[in-house]
Amino acid sequence: MKLTPSQIVAFLERHVVGQDEAKKQLAVAVHTHYRKLGLAQADGLEIVKSNVLLVGPTGTGKTLLCETLSKALEVPFVTANATSLAQSEYVNEEIEAILLRLIEKAGGDFVNAQRGIIFIDEIDKLKAPPEAGGGARTPAGERVQHALLKIMEGAPVKLKGLGAGSHFDTTETLFICGGAFVGIDEILSQTHTFGFIATGEDDNQKILDRLNARIKPTDLFKFGLIPEFAGRLPIVARVNPLTREMMVRIMTEPQNALYKQFHAILASDGVELKIAPPVFEQIADLAMEYKAGARSLRGIFEEMLMPVLYLVPDHPEVKQVVFESLYDEPRYLGSKPA
Repeated sequence: MKLTPSQIVAFLERHVVGQDEAKKQLAVAVHTHYRKLGLAQADGLEIVKSNVLLVGPTGTGKTLLCETLSKALEVPFVTANATSLAQSEYVNEEIEAILLRLIEKAGGDFVNAQRGIIFIDEIDKLKAPPEAGGGARTPAGERVQHALLKIMEGAPVKLKGLGAGSHFDTTETLFICGGAFVGIDEILSQTHTFGFIATGEDDNQKILDRLNARIKPTDLFKFGLIPEFAGRLPIVARVNPLTREMMVRIMTEPQNALYKQFHAILASDGVELKIAPPVFEQIADLAMEYKAGARSLRGIFEEMLMPVLYLVPDHPEVKQVVFESLYDEPRYLGSKPA
């Protein structure tokens, strides 16, 4: 493992805003996972995988965190959707397709593909909706959980797409599952009563608070996951809802931030894009109303810039575009397009 946990976090910081605790947990989890692989090869140890569960609202960066992790570690990465798996009549074939995609992402490098990361989103949807009985599991959802058990633990999977006798060994593949898990906090409030007495020492209290806030496999079982499946996700990281301030930072700070992207696009036409700070705050306010997390930002941002992106290529005399309000026309400096 080339990178230390702190170096992994530093890489994530360049691309993902906030979620500091989740970044640390993921960094330690992947660092430990790949260290285990190295020790197993050197000392003949048996690998016991610690797959990860990311819990948090939609649009808070779960997929982005995992994809960025794979870039930091230089391993292939694919995403899958648990809801789609549950709707399929042929779950095992869908799982095979996920593994084949991982091989494609690895450029055909079979060994590297087996050391990749698979992110399965909406894993919380593998239970019945509230109107169907709360924590009860749907037959389709339970079927998918059972189908995933073997590959998440680590096993050779026969892949038809690679010809006779071809197997993909998932022993070294890291699985990260994600979901909103709406209602999990209610379960925590019922089950997490350790009876600890505060000592008055800040460090000790922080430890107790962390233990009380931790989601355990038994909580996931009460939520609607089967015990065997919940047990294969021993590391649970919480991803927090985005604040207005985080929304503003997402548009401006990351290496691939929206503002930086469109600034570069217009700069290629010889035009400087300037957006006043209040505009980012107005966009963030709208995105907060939409309740879809960071996913709302791109749509609002592109809608704001659409007239500019339409006009500028035909008007080389424009040298600068200034936005002072989301709700006002931008100012064109150099010459205003007719």
